[in-house]
Amino acid sequence: MREVTKYGKTVAEAVSFALKELNATSDQVTCDVVEQPRKGFLGIGVRKALVKVTLTKTPFDYGIDYLTEVINKSGLTVKIQVIERGTQVCRCALVGKDAAQLIGKHGATLNALQTLADHVAAKEAKQHVTFILDAEHYRETRKQALVTLAKRMAEKTLRTNHPHRLEAMPAFERKIVHQALANNPKIQTFSNGEEPKRYLTIAPRRS
Repeated sequence: MREVTKYGKTVAEAVSFALKELNATSDQVTCDVVEQPRKGFLGIGVRKALVKVTLTKTPFDYGIDYLTEVINKSGLTVKIQVIERGTQVCRCALVGKDAAQLIGKHGATLNALQTLADHVAAKEAKQHVTFILDAEHYRETRKQALVTLAKRMAEKTLRTNHPHRLEAMPAFERKIVHQALANNPKIQTFSNGEEPKRYLTIAPRRS
């Protein structure tokens, strides 16, 4: 459990500084006002507000703790850095000299860790929550590769006039392909199969 103390001209300002440092929202913390601000007289006795803000443990923290334990047992030098945390989505990056080793072929290891963290967090949240786990900026590289693949396979589909099936991939990657071809009036995309082997098919749109 993390806590910070911050000064501000007002209590609200001090709290905002603390939330920024903790990368948290107001519903994820408890706040204690240590000192109320005081205006003073003729510049004498002026005092800033002082608050102590404590980050309460969220469902995402359980997921992060689980991932940390798994990574520590692997013996790799990798830490988890929270990039953005909301009520339903938490973006994290794996950082450290061994981070690339946790990507895997086509992101398979990264996706597996992400799924495990999702399950742990969802169990605590009692609702659907999502981790987006990245390493070495792999997600952006993979996104560009999928967009390129989608367009290439769409061209092949139109040239042969036959549907083409892509390899199995997680839902968020299938969504990238769907979106890349959404504005192509000659192509349709749809998913088949069961997770985790659900795959996407690109087919000519029949008139």
